[in-house]
Amino acid sequence: MALLTRGIWAGLSVLAKEELLRRMVDRGPAGMEYAGVRAFERYGQRIETGMFSHAGRSFVFVPGDRVTLGWNRWQDGMNQETSADLHETVIEYGVEDVDSFLASQMSPMREVDIAPMLVECGTQSLGWIEVTEEEALAQNEPDFAAELEKFKHSGLGGFERSQAFRLVRLGEDVRILLYNEGLTFEDLLEENTEAGFDLLTEDEWEYLYGGGCRTLFPWGDSFDYTMKLRHFGSMEGLNGMVDESAELPPMLFEEDDRPYDLELPNFFGVRFAGDPYKYELTIGHAGEMFPKGGDGGGMICGGMGPLVSFLPAAAVYYRDSNAGELDWEDLMDSMYYRRVIRLADLTV
Repeated sequence: MALLTRGIWAGLSVLAKEELLRRMVDRGPAGMEYAGVRAFERYGQRIETGMFSHAGRSFVFVPGDRVTLGWNRWQDGMNQETSADLHETVIEYGVEDVDSFLASQMSPMREVDIAPMLVECGTQSLGWIEVTEEEALAQNEPDFAAELEKFKHSGLGGFERSQAFRLVRLGEDVRILLYNEGLTFEDLLEENTEAGFDLLTEDEWEYLYGGGCRTLFPWGDSFDYTMKLRHFGSMEGLNGMVDESAELPPMLFEEDDRPYDLELPNFFGVRFAGDPYKYELTIGHAGEMFPKGGDGGGMICGGMGPLVSFLPAAAVYYRDSNAGELDWEDLMDSMYYRRVIRLADLTV
């Protein structure tokens, strides 16, 4: 019997895959349902896998593997456009050795074994809970009723009272989110364990994001200037990105209807925030909270342009060196998490 790795999974017949996928339902909590097979392909990687649902949330089966994680050197190297952009951006901040600068921002090289797992496709907000209007009014939050009525008759797309409530316009509807005050890290772990779920480790997050790639980004070592990025808009068609990128005002090119590229499902069918302002919670080797996928927007606010600003969200192995200095309460507002069900003993 062998651990169900990607190579073994790819070699199974459709019937064998279907049989295994249907058996996985029993490994999940009550209410888990099998939703069929779907293929995902992106960045040169492809998988045909199973979809599941639980309480309105989608999950996908991801086979395990033994992979090398972390980054300390180029595999293919940057193209001229990326190299020039990166050097001209960071040199303004006193960085002369770009390779050393990048390596210092990444997790260390290591060999790890990743178990097969069912993975929640999207993330959930840790700091904010969506509620109905009736539920929100029942909280008797000061000024909420007045602000909601004012918002309904305004042309605003969103309004927030810090660590209290958030209003978001969706067409004719208004989403209401209340701040999840009082939740602790220990509460989160306990609630998910009792519900039959685990939370991602840093190793698992990097595997899900890059699939074990050895390049800086999931697609290669060079930045993709054709992407549409949140806070910047569509990069495609811009000339002179090297010199002008840091001067582009946010939302300058938002007129097209394309989705944001970094928020699309990847080759495992997993969606990431694709937003440097947002963190995804993972668990470190010592059981501590380990934020991934962002830097709180620090480099965007520093005017560093799309390439460097999006390193936290686009570079597979990025670690925010400042996250350890932030308290749980400081991170909750911009923290998201996803649930997994590990299938460590799943063999064929």
